[in-house]
Amino acid sequence: MPESNREDGEHEQNAAVTYLYGEPFDSGLALAEQHQLAADLTAACAVYEHLLTLAESLEDSPDVQFLRAHLLANIASVRLTATDLLAAEDAVERSRALLDGIASAPMGPRGRQLWLEMMLRTLLARADLLRGTGRLDEALACLDEAALRLPEFDDPGGVRTSELGLNRVHLLIERSEWGAAEEQASALLSTTPATAVETIPRLMIALGLICASTGRFDPAEDWFARAEDALRAMGDTGELQSLLAHRAYTAMRRGDFDVAERLFAEASAFFERQRWYGDLAVCEQARAFLAGRRGDSTGADDLVAASLARFEQLGASIAAADTMLLGAQHAYDRGDIRETERLAQAARDVYQAREVYERCAQVDLMLARTLEDNLNRTDHGDHERKSVDNALSLALPAALALEAARYGFATAHARSQWLELADDAMQLVFRLAVRRQDQGLLFELVEHRCAGAMLSLDRTPSTPTASPAGAGGDAGAFEESVSVFPSAAMKVYGHPDGPTRLGGVAADAAASAGLRVAPPPKVRMSPESGRVALKEYIAAAEFRYHRRIVDEEEAPFWITDDLTSRPVVQIRLADAGDLFMTWTWAGGARGFGTGHGPADEVDRAVRALAAALPGPGTAAEGMRHAFVSGAMTDPRNEHALARELAEAMWPEGLTAQIRQVSAQAGRPLVRIQPSPRVAQVPWELLAVDAENDVRLIDLADVVTTAPTSLRRPDPKPSPRPAPDTDNDTVVLVLDPRIPGFRADSPLGSVLGPPGSDPELLAFVQNRLDAGAVVPSVATPAEAFRRTDLDRDWLSGALRKGARRLMYVGHVSGAPVEGGQSEDGTLHLCCGPGTAGLAETVRTHRPLSAKDLLLGTLPLRADGEPGARIWPAPPRVALIGCESGGDLRFAESFGLATAMLHNGAELVTATRWVLPTSFAFHRLAGLPESVRPLSAAVVAVDTAHEDQDPVARLGRWQREQLDHWRADGRIEHSPLLWAAMTCIVV
Repeated sequence: MPESNREDGEHEQNAAVTYLYGEPFDSGLALAEQHQLAADLTAACAVYEHLLTLAESLEDSPDVQFLRAHLLANIASVRLTATDLLAAEDAVERSRALLDGIASAPMGPRGRQLWLEMMLRTLLARADLLRGTGRLDEALACLDEAALRLPEFDDPGGVRTSELGLNRVHLLIERSEWGAAEEQASALLSTTPATAVETIPRLMIALGLICASTGRFDPAEDWFARAEDALRAMGDTGELQSLLAHRAYTAMRRGDFDVAERLFAEASAFFERQRWYGDLAVCEQARAFLAGRRGDSTGADDLVAASLARFEQLGASIAAADTMLLGAQHAYDRGDIRETERLAQAARDVYQAREVYERCAQVDLMLARTLEDNLNRTDHGDHERKSVDNALSLALPAALALEAARYGFATAHARSQWLELADDAMQLVFRLAVRRQDQGLLFELVEHRCAGAMLSLDRTPSTPTASPAGAGGDAGAFEESVSVFPSAAMKVYGHPDGPTRLGGVAADAAASAGLRVAPPPKVRMSPESGRVALKEYIAAAEFRYHRRIVDEEEAPFWITDDLTSRPVVQIRLADAGDLFMTWTWAGGARGFGTGHGPADEVDRAVRALAAALPGPGTAAEGMRHAFVSGAMTDPRNEHALARELAEAMWPEGLTAQIRQVSAQAGRPLVRIQPSPRVAQVPWELLAVDAENDVRLIDLADVVTTAPTSLRRPDPKPSPRPAPDTDNDTVVLVLDPRIPGFRADSPLGSVLGPPGSDPELLAFVQNRLDAGAVVPSVATPAEAFRRTDLDRDWLSGALRKGARRLMYVGHVSGAPVEGGQSEDGTLHLCCGPGTAGLAETVRTHRPLSAKDLLLGTLPLRADGEPGARIWPAPPRVALIGCESGGDLRFAESFGLATAMLHNGAELVTATRWVLPTSFAFHRLAGLPESVRPLSAAVVAVDTAHEDQDPVARLGRWQREQLDHWRADGRIEHSPLLWAAMTCIVV
């Protein structure tokens, strides 16, 4: 082996040459590497081929065979970069045969390490080759073999380890397992040593491609910029040109078509000069799409043909199938239905054979869209129903599978961005259901969409994907061994039929990245029949695309006996372009219905509402806008807004049913689960009568409902208080003093100086007179602006048992565009040294919804879930800015729903930013003796003491509405009281 006869002094003679074999081999290898960095692959390959000819002329021996294997591995690497896959495969196979032939030859420790390194390089190259030709299972087997050999290899720089991880990431990307790919790439990047200079920028590029492919374009550009800096430092010209093509792809996905066209043309010219025909074919494929978009059908067809021919010549089956799919779309555009079906089916056959199931779903969606388009263009007569059924049979399972792909992502932000991409498919499904006039299907679609993802907390096995047909026992065993928070002993490992496992620091990083969710529960539509919503379509999706769509657990369609026995109507809304609504009566009334609001009308009404509420900018600017020009502070404008909201979102037929039920059985309860788009709508205010000023709250009591997934019982419920515990305790957290913030600062006092408000003092005194209050105080004033109410104190108070929790203070909502409702925070008295999952603000660490849900699970090996640390009492009030903003997110895991998850039966929270009494005084000129926020606090407290808190709060809101209609005084403005809502499951 090449370990013999090498002196350290020889290494000092030429720093550019690594001495292994002697001349001319060592200097030749150095020269070829320089050519590779300069992207002159032809020259590099010529050097390697010349050296191989020399090596083959030498007398045969283990050392010479190793030299040949080394040269062949390098040739394979160059050929792979140039996408000359056939030549690369020949070189790889020859290198592997030579290495196998000398595996048992005598060699010293260094020789064994060199042999292992070359074997690992060969295995990784073969895996890369197999991936490029679409043989993904064989590629995975190669990576598994490399992983088995890796522990024997001394890899202090972590180069081969990182390369192996990078190859797994690429394989996951090829399978469109975006969530697992991102998680593994992020963890790998955080643990890859700086010595792995080639792997680091490639990991960044992989992360950029993942972000671009899942709709996160700004993060993609950030990753590409970081990769570019690293590649320029290395002088890697070829990879820089490939990066140009990746940026073109990102621009195309973003919709910057002119930029994409220019960058693809520039990259294509380089690839053609260098004869990198695989990369050139990718560019031609993208340019064909761009040409078709600008109406150049001839140019598009020519580019499709050129791209397909190159991919087929290279043996790149999946890439060729992608081009076929593009060709199918072009064929449809020119009216060639037969060719459309031929190309689409050919592409799907490849995807199915290679187990790239997301692309199978994309093909089915394309075919469903063409069917819908054909229905719109031609009269199908008596066959229309059959055509719609065919389109639905393709579209609905595919849409379910694409929507469910989000559960592979580790963060809610990534999942929300993916949902934006997948939403187009679900809009198609709803359009087809409307076209079929299938009320039952619309009901089930809305129920499924409203069920909500389930939070994954336990350190117990989970199976987030459906087992593919014919999967062997090993794959199943692997799935069963996966846990939400992996142990430190687990290695980095992946499998196409299961999620990725991460170990050590990687596991810690992954666990703290965000909330993990599981598919929603099955929604049981009827206790009598046991029917599950979308049962047939879910089964088809799981069978066709090998992805888990729903959890094994079931949740009932809804429960009517949780609050009252009077008539109840459950309303659910779902966004799918238009706004879709379903409703069902119970509690002595019978009936159901569906409706939908056109998207443009709903969006216009939502914009009008947003303009009336405290808007963007600083808190002071937003509140000033609401008071000075917002519709909520003028009775006439407010009524016009309430009417616009009702006309866009509320069916007249439902109003008629509510009137009829009210006349026969008394005031009904309206339970509304809003969609994210309309979650801020104050349903109580809706002017549901075109002739008279009748609001929904005049006819019914209104309560907001959270997703049914929150009904899932905690498998390890929090321990009940001891029998002698005083369960009559009310926990009061009233305007706590936040470390580092003065009373007049942004996180200062919300209720004013302690003892200055007689109404608040009376409210606390009433609680003291009625029973136990925590914290223990001698006088009511001591309950305000305390400095000892931190998260540990709150945990102790709640663990002892309480019947109520009332929080009045600052809440910081999470930005909706970020998609992470769990980032909403309460502000207690916690200092910066407090352990938690939220970032510090000056000298204060807020308590986030993520803390309430995850607890210390991500922070410690013996951590506890939040439900054990902060068990919520039956009734919770969170009176702070947008404390109930959870439902504005696709995944509702904010403060209000966290309390429900932790055991609360009812949470009173707010839909938008609340004005303080001081804001009324300063911006509306209200006398200081009138304190609207204090009145609201007392009203919520009174409601929570009532047997029916929803009805009691509704009565107060009706009183405020009557005053508002009578005299229009600002203290009765809906800007404050209509923000309040009770949330139940």
